[in-house]
Amino acid sequence: MALLKMTWKKNILMQNYASLLLVILLLPYGLMDVILTVNNNSENYVLPTKPGSSESLKCAVQNHSQDEELLWYRETGKVDLKAENKINSSDICIYPVSEDDNGVTFTCKLQRNQSISISVTLNVTYEPILSGKDLQTVKEGNGIKLDCNVKSNPPAQMMWYRYNSVLNLEKNHHQIYQTSELFQLSISKTLKSDNGTYSCHAKTSNELRIMNFHLIIEDKETTIPIEPIIAASVVVFLTIMFGLIARRKKIMKLCRKTQTPQSGIAM
Repeated sequence: MALLKMTWKKNILMQNYASLLLVILLLPYGLMDVILTVNNNSENYVLPTKPGSSESLKCAVQNHSQDEELLWYRETGKVDLKAENKINSSDICIYPVSEDDNGVTFTCKLQRNQSISISVTLNVTYEPILSGKDLQTVKEGNGIKLDCNVKSNPPAQMMWYRYNSVLNLEKNHHQIYQTSELFQLSISKTLKSDNGTYSCHAKTSNELRIMNFHLIIEDKETTIPIEPIIAASVVVFLTIMFGLIARRKKIMKLCRKTQTPQSGIAM
């Protein structure tokens, strides 16, 4: 009887273990079939757009067996969503699209398993935008940098012009430095001949943008050397002093001669 009871308990325990194992094994299958789509795309993709336009992104849960909460992220920042805009599908709107949105990624994630996600990256195309300090002055002999700030997608072809001709870059006098957002012209030891207008050209397949930079070369500051002046002053002072001393000695000799007693005269 005791043996039968032990066998019965053992069977109950084995059934419990089997049920638990079955739940653990089947749990992932509830997620394995779940996929997310954005605007009917099931893979990450790039969305072409332009400044000023409006873009709507609709994230939806496919093949779900229960209600699923969704999350939206702009890069790493979480997007605030209303309660009714979270379950099974979620919409966000980007308006107005700006140049700064270029390359920004929006990601939709499943709340209970955030490894399930889909991303959309904005490709904002726009013509070159140029900016910079258009009037600069520098003393002759000093160096100067003309910074032409540029934003463009696709990247523009950049060139410096002077008087409507491509600038002739002189070795050890001109230098070009370029990044994705800066096109810089450096002029070392400026000359009077460097005075004038320089043009920053940004060219794409559809557009040419130009910004002029006016450079004024001022005269060198005339510096008066202090040491030679001091030395000359000392020489003049000493010369005057020696002259005064010599003159004083001469005057004293004359005085002594004048005061010498005259010889007596016999009556």
